[in-house]
Amino acid sequence: MSHTPRLFQPITLRSITARNRIAIAPMCQYSATDGLGSDWHIQHLGARAAGGAGIVFTEATHVSAIGRITPYCLGLWDGPQQALAARIAAVIKQCGSVPGIQIAHAGRKASSQRPWEGGAPIPAAEGGWQTVAPSAIPFVAGAADPTALTPAGIAEIAAQFAATARMAREAGFQIAEVHAAHGYLLHSFLSPISNRRNDAYGGDLAGRARFLMETIDAVRAEWPAELPLFVRLSCVDHVPGGLSIEDSVALSRMLAARGDVDLIDCSSGGISPEMRIPSLHPGYQVPYAEAIKHGAQIATGAVGLITEATHAAEIIANDRADLVLVARAALADPAWPLRVARTLGMKPEMPLQYGRATLT
Repeated sequence: MSHTPRLFQPITLRSITARNRIAIAPMCQYSATDGLGSDWHIQHLGARAAGGAGIVFTEATHVSAIGRITPYCLGLWDGPQQALAARIAAVIKQCGSVPGIQIAHAGRKASSQRPWEGGAPIPAAEGGWQTVAPSAIPFVAGAADPTALTPAGIAEIAAQFAATARMAREAGFQIAEVHAAHGYLLHSFLSPISNRRNDAYGGDLAGRARFLMETIDAVRAEWPAELPLFVRLSCVDHVPGGLSIEDSVALSRMLAARGDVDLIDCSSGGISPEMRIPSLHPGYQVPYAEAIKHGAQIATGAVGLITEATHAAEIIANDRADLVLVARAALADPAWPLRVARTLGMKPEMPLQYGRATLT
């Protein structure tokens, strides 16, 4: 084990041990019908698990029909969806990875076209639906105003997160991630760019974080104490007046103090089309994971243009994060973790069925 790069040493979170510290990040496929996935989702996620990752996450899996980003996004709120989720969890496990599910509500960014269709808001006359948000501020100019949620509406959505967590547990998932990033509902409460409330769910950081904390309480009531719970944050809004890394370190301290969140998945952006990322380069978000890991004393995941074996290994070896989450590199190459192992001088642990294959 001492000669094994730390990237490929197992990691244990509560009762769950992953074979290495590479996770496949949630990646929307925009290929579901009425929230129900298909064989596409099974083969897509199974291939990444067979490709050697320690953890494989589903795409954002939505808690209600109006919580979907697009009409083609995955959901988990009814029986047929749960049956499909169970098949996904089973194939990920069979291929040697830990199955993770990201639980989400799109908020004011819901009712949108798929990216390859332009991504614009869908008008009601064309099948769109009413969106919800902390305040009646649309994501893009010209879109219909979202409905500002009442406290009762907030409680209802927290309960929907809990119901989806219960169904995910019953389906066999072993890690749940609450999506509080990328401008979606929970992030829109956290950010002063989109949250202009003057009640208990607005104002200072503690007020803006109240919905997230109540959602975690609701999820933990259904998600067993022996299973890990992650939270994905947009650590920086990249918009003047938005969330800073200092805000996110403070928020992560709040989350760490609770004792029921195990890892912060550190992304950024998404709150406004006006965002400007100062420098988009490999690992540009790694400093956020490092700042939160050491500033809040909680495990973190690093994500964002991590494509090279030595870079991924360096992040873990130098204790900058506890996991590396990979998205686009794994889309291009489902066996990316196996190739990384080979590059780092290891013999890849390929499925026995693939034993005659050669990785270059």
